[in-house]
Amino acid sequence: MRRRAFGGEAIEVAISLLGQRLVRSHHGHRLVGRIVEVEAYLGPQDLASHSAGGRRTNRNESMFLGGGHVYVYLIYGMHHCVNVTTGKQGSGAAVLIRAIEPLEGVDVMEQHRTTCRSMIDLGRGPGRLCQAMAIDRSLDGEDLRTSSQIWIERASRIPLAEIVAGSRIGIGKAGRWKSAPLRFAVRENRHVSRPVPSKKAVAALEWHEITM
Repeated sequence: MRRRAFGGEAIEVAISLLGQRLVRSHHGHRLVGRIVEVEAYLGPQDLASHSAGGRRTNRNESMFLGGGHVYVYLIYGMHHCVNVTTGKQGSGAAVLIRAIEPLEGVDVMEQHRTTCRSMIDLGRGPGRLCQAMAIDRSLDGEDLRTSSQIWIERASRIPLAEIVAGSRIGIGKAGRWKSAPLRFAVRENRHVSRPVPSKKAVAALEWHEITM
């Protein structure tokens, strides 16, 4: 995907990423997953974001790169999470990829996730998909437009009517941002990490216009 595809606001980019293909080249293997669930983090004003209040650290510095870069962080000291930065350089906004539907290199993904019991669970959750696709901090800061290790390939976009929205997972004290409808998923897709309310994605766009 071209850089301009990542240059919009996080909500718009999040919705546009659904249905696209996340590709990882690892030790000669091509690993591909269709993106089916994401979360938008809108930048310094978003109290649930790592960049809340404009906070910049060594850990989240990649989040402030221009749209179309990879931001990878570690949680609980063991699980990696992969994000796509959005907007202009310095915006501090990003989209967390929460779940994929494995398409290519499934046998290799299964080798990476030896405790996985079914293909549905291979990329069902941010930590699982990173383990399956061998995504770790070594990819932090990669440019999705030019990287030979990780990129996003275009595919048919999911119609807005087929996208559902709900609140983000694992958000602590963040005021109104805790319940913000900024998690998006392909309706009734089995690979989504957790069920999403049947609220339509357009509700998130309306929420954004009213509250921002």
